[in-house]
Amino acid sequence: MANKKPSLLERLTGTLEMEEENKIETRKPEIQENIAPEQTRPSELSKKEEPAEQNEWLSETEGQLTIDVYQTPSDIVIKSTIAGVSPEDLDITITNDMVTIKGVRERDEETATDDYYYQECYWGAFSRSIILPVDVEADAAEAGMKNGILTIRLPKIEKVKTRKIKVQSS
Repeated sequence: MANKKPSLLERLTGTLEMEEENKIETRKPEIQENIAPEQTRPSELSKKEEPAEQNEWLSETEGQLTIDVYQTPSDIVIKSTIAGVSPEDLDITITNDMVTIKGVRERDEETATDDYYYQECYWGAFSRSIILPVDVEADAAEAGMKNGILTIRLPKIEKVKTRKIKVQSS
C-alpha cells in the first residue's frame, strides 16, 4: 500500500481519499456549526465543557431585538416585536440620528434546564441601537405598543430647501 501525496483539491477542501484493498475511504474535516448559545438546546450546552470565564461572559450578553425600519413621507417608523415586556419596562432613548431600545424580559416561572425539550426564547436583558438614515425631531417622537408590537414614529426634520440670494455690491 503506497501513501500518495494529497492533490491540491484534497488539500484545499480538507478531504483525503485513501485506497485500502480496493476500498476508497473518504475523510472529511469535522465542521463545527456556528450556533449561538441561546439557540442551542440546554442538553447540548451541558455536554460541552466550557471554562467558567466563558460561562460568565455568556450570561452577561444581551439579546438583540429584531426590527423593521421604514419611512413615510413625513416619518421614520421603527417596529419591533417585544412580547412579554410591559411598556413600563422599556427604555427608549432618541437623538437626532439614533434610537436605542433597552429592556428586560423576565421569566414568569422557573423551569429546570433538564426539563426543556427546546429553549429558543430569549429571557433577560435586550437592547438594540438603530442609526437613522435621516435626522429626526427627537422631541416630537411617539411610541406605542399594541399586541406585543412596539411602534416608534419619528418625524423627519424638514430640511431647508435651496434658495437663491442676490449678491449686493457695496
